[in-house]
Amino acid sequence: MRKPFVAANWKMHKTVAEAVEYAGAFTPLVHDVTDMDIVVAPSFLALPALVEAVSESRVRVAAQNVSAEPHGAFTGEVSLSMLQASGVQLAIIGHSERRQLFGETDAGVNTKTRATLAAGLTPIVCVGETLAERESGHTFGVLDRQIGDGLAQLTPAQVTELVVAYEPVWAIGTGKVATPDQADEAHRYIREQLALAFGQTAAAACRILYGGSVKPANAAELMERADVDGALVGGASLEPTSFAEIVAASRPKR
Repeated sequence: MRKPFVAANWKMHKTVAEAVEYAGAFTPLVHDVTDMDIVVAPSFLALPALVEAVSESRVRVAAQNVSAEPHGAFTGEVSLSMLQASGVQLAIIGHSERRQLFGETDAGVNTKTRATLAAGLTPIVCVGETLAERESGHTFGVLDRQIGDGLAQLTPAQVTELVVAYEPVWAIGTGKVATPDQADEAHRYIREQLALAFGQTAAAACRILYGGSVKPANAAELMERADVDGALVGGASLEPTSFAEIVAASRPKR
């Protein structure tokens, strides 16, 4: 059984002080949660402070992006060694907003993913279709391309180490949510493609998260599906109690 994984993506929200305050409120709410992975991704500025603030808990910290370049004249970028020095353990790669607003490509996602794995950090690799792509029947074609190009040259062992986040772009921040059937269908398809490319063992081990307007009210129903291993949560993760409720709803059913 795959260990559930829930990640909070704060995007461009919360100052350093607000991030530390959040940690103080959130970690007691999940202190007894030992059967799943809990991750929070703040802004770059808040990474060191949040790492310190959650150090006595089981909560881990992720970056929302990373550069594949080790150093150099890359204004505004943050390297993997910088993240490591801050105590960060994971990095979100290829989020739909990075693809849509900043022109990130599948090739770039692949370069970042391979560099992140080589550095010993865990990539959370995002894939998913737009509303136009879904309505035109191209969902599976988009996922084929993003998985095929984004995870190219990886080994089966590396695929077991990373996390895939399926985020239907049309459901991010819109209040729309893929139905449990839609989410399960996409997750199952992703796992099938991973099996074809990297073998059944790697596909069975790789965790696939759902990301798209996840809230306390819909989390449990989504997490009941066999191929949904957790959630990448945006707006509903900004309030400690709300995110703790999503964590509780995502815990393994005994």
